[in-house]
Amino acid sequence: MQNDDDFPHNVSKETAEQLRRSAAGGHRPRSLMRPLARVGRGNDLDALEETDVFEPHDRIEVFQNVIAVIRWGVLGLTLILATPRIVEFEEEVLSVIGATLILLTVIRHVWPIRFDDEYSGDTALLIEIIVSVFAIALSGLWQSPFAFSLSIPIVVAGFARGHIYAARVAGISTILPSALSFWNNGLTIEVIQEVIQWSLVLTVVGLVAGQARRISGEADRQHTLAMNRMERLTDANSLLYSLHRVAQTLPASLDLNEVLDTTMGRLRGLFDFEAVALLIFDETDASWQVMRSEGTSLPLRLGPTMLPNPLKNAIAQNRLVDIPDLAAAHTAGLSPNASSGLYTTLTARGQIIGLLAMEHRLPSHYSERTVQMFNGFVDPVALAIDNARWFGRLRTMGADEERTRIARDLHDRIGQSMAFLAFELDRVIKSHEQEKDVGPALHTLRDDVRNVIREIRDTLSDLRTDVSDAKGLEETLEDFAKRLGERSGLDIELSIESSARLPIMQERELWRIAQEAMVNVERHAEASKIVVRLTTDGHSGVLEVIDDGRGFTLGESGRVDSYGLVGMRERAGSVGASMEVQSAPGEGTTIRCLLTTAQAANARAA
Repeated sequence: MQNDDDFPHNVSKETAEQLRRSAAGGHRPRSLMRPLARVGRGNDLDALEETDVFEPHDRIEVFQNVIAVIRWGVLGLTLILATPRIVEFEEEVLSVIGATLILLTVIRHVWPIRFDDEYSGDTALLIEIIVSVFAIALSGLWQSPFAFSLSIPIVVAGFARGHIYAARVAGISTILPSALSFWNNGLTIEVIQEVIQWSLVLTVVGLVAGQARRISGEADRQHTLAMNRMERLTDANSLLYSLHRVAQTLPASLDLNEVLDTTMGRLRGLFDFEAVALLIFDETDASWQVMRSEGTSLPLRLGPTMLPNPLKNAIAQNRLVDIPDLAAAHTAGLSPNASSGLYTTLTARGQIIGLLAMEHRLPSHYSERTVQMFNGFVDPVALAIDNARWFGRLRTMGADEERTRIARDLHDRIGQSMAFLAFELDRVIKSHEQEKDVGPALHTLRDDVRNVIREIRDTLSDLRTDVSDAKGLEETLEDFAKRLGERSGLDIELSIESSARLPIMQERELWRIAQEAMVNVERHAEASKIVVRLTTDGHSGVLEVIDDGRGFTLGESGRVDSYGLVGMRERAGSVGASMEVQSAPGEGTTIRCLLTTAQAANARAA
């Protein structure tokens, strides 16, 4: 295997750029992830409030029926109060005013006031206030039977823009009648009481209308949000059901290991090779994971610069590369004994998702027909692998993965403790058979049983702990860190900066990653301190778990699985996050998870 200096620099740049684009998830399918990501809690409400979902084009359209009833009711009340004066004193002006108010009510019933732009509603409201004020001024001011007609524009103002706006309209509307009352009757206590009384009554009317608007608007808001969530959940349900139906009819399995095993079996049946490797691109850290290999000494994971040159050229050209003589091309392949080879990319959704290579010890071993057959073999393999990976990400969020995690926790903690108790019981029995004093051993065993019971309680508490709508990631981490510190003696330092919650699915996966990392420190790291840092703003998040333990060598065989990094990477990938692991023997371990939602990415792009 050669270094970057052994191949053209332009190939390296193109490869790096392509890997960066792939790692950034530029081709992730949006039709599946976006509807599911938007089914949330507080973030949905904030986003929907910025749209037209909760703000109709006409601000009082939903209240027009209520306003119409109030109009006719007030009109009937004023006419009843005015009728005795019209009949007894034959005041023609009252008849004219009554007819005018009837005409205005009919007009507003047919053509109601609309607040669909900045000034149209205010202008119509001002005209109605002027008509009502003149009606009051010409018929006895606050003693007028039509005084309560002034409540109509105040009610409209309250329904249109809230109680503050209604209170202002009420204050403006009462200025002229009150001033005329003082002008005609003088500044007497009776007049002052009358003015204050009507001012308070009309102001209260406006406040009640504004509060009614607020209550009704909040009810509509919650109803619309509930319907929006239901619609998205329905879409998700239909999509998942369709995926299930399609999965039942696929000619290939959706289990990644089965797909890889089937691919290797077909390769052996179709082609003659002495070395083969199938690699899959990991978006979480822009590395290549060696999923299957034969006849090679490749490590489990390769960085972009660690790939053999033929594979780098295949990435740069994004096509099959046929090298009939590796020695003549001055390059090395997967195997030190290889003389010829075929190297190609696995492409799905316009994105490189993997690499496939096979080599032979004889030069020019692969004919043109073999090359064409290999080309035709690659496309269905790429699609099958991509399908299995996406299905695996969905399944990561399901019960299968949770059952696996629970079984692992029970085995690692309770299983070992129970095995220890069984060993101690055997030792006590042997001591009893030898007629030795078993009293001290039984006392010790009793204490050990109590410790196991406490350990079972802690394990069950850990399994039940999860993020929910009511309990966010911050509280969950704090509770778990407190429990872990009490039972393990570890010094746990939490640093949390959260201005807004993430969608609940992202929070749950970040929580499980943090939990797995902290439990690994407790069990394996021989550390004295854990530092957990979390930063979220509702659109993105950064999680870091740092310990001062013994550390380990990255890429060491067996170490990845035993420390649970595979599961953590799968959880990170299931929510579109990236994960970095930094560790070395004697230097501790740092696990960093970076989550960027589509909304934050779009905001940065804009």
